[in-house]
Amino acid sequence: MRTSIMIGEVRGPATAADLRDQAAAATGLDGIWAAQALGWDALTALTMAAAQAPDLSLGTAVVPIRQRHPLVLASQALSVQAATGGRLTLGVGTGIGAMTTGMFGLPADHAARYLREYLDILLPLLRGDPVTHSGEFFTLSGTVHLPTDPPEVLVAALSPRLLHLAGSRTAGTVTWMAGPRTLESHVVPRVTAAAGSAGRPAPRIVAALPVCVTNDPGAARDHVAARFGMAAHVPEYRAVLDREHVPGPQDVALIGDEREVTAALGRLAATGITEFAAAPVGTLAEQHRTTELLRSA
Repeated sequence: MRTSIMIGEVRGPATAADLRDQAAAATGLDGIWAAQALGWDALTALTMAAAQAPDLSLGTAVVPIRQRHPLVLASQALSVQAATGGRLTLGVGTGIGAMTTGMFGLPADHAARYLREYLDILLPLLRGDPVTHSGEFFTLSGTVHLPTDPPEVLVAALSPRLLHLAGSRTAGTVTWMAGPRTLESHVVPRVTAAAGSAGRPAPRIVAALPVCVTNDPGAARDHVAARFGMAAHVPEYRAVLDREHVPGPQDVALIGDEREVTAALGRLAATGITEFAAAPVGTLAEQHRTTELLRSA
């Protein structure tokens, strides 16, 4: 199992200097991931981070697709791929419905059909192929020309339909808040079976979770519950927490001292995931302590 780290606002409010420091501290790990939330653009954050960690892979976990036309996202992703020497993995997802409709005024229904059509357009665009398309959601004609190899694409998925789409059409899946029970019994077997049925290589399965190495686990759980509490109240994350049989994000986070978090990392590795993307949380000292453990794990 590869071990990577998340940078940016998933860890708390982050300045440009914070992003650079977090990326530099990732030396010795396998990769850096950035989420698209309410602040930093994930692809921009990764481009900034790339100079501080020239040997690490980079990935978005994830970019919601409803707000970005596939021609726009293809151009952005290929630009980052070219600027960082071909290190990008483009993680995409259908997004949180309440944010899609409430903030952007966009429809959020028919997620699997929308994603399937989006991939029909995005994947050839990333290869530099011209696309002329008229479908249920998009009508377009265009191409993106950049002298770089296409980035691998991962799909954020939990439902059986989206997991099948991730395994059969892309390099795999990336999850957030999925604990070991859900990964082992639901995510890993479904996406692996879909890739096999499609004749594709074994999929990449990247699992992202909050982590805090601490001597005060109660305070760390309270911090995670407060910071990520929304996840317990929106259908997309309520579903993943229900599969894990836990009430909130604090119950899937990896929290404890070095021995306890190391044991939790071993449990994750046993699920069959290919990469763990850790989001260090807590005080700055706890985040540094967490990063040190991840580096030595």
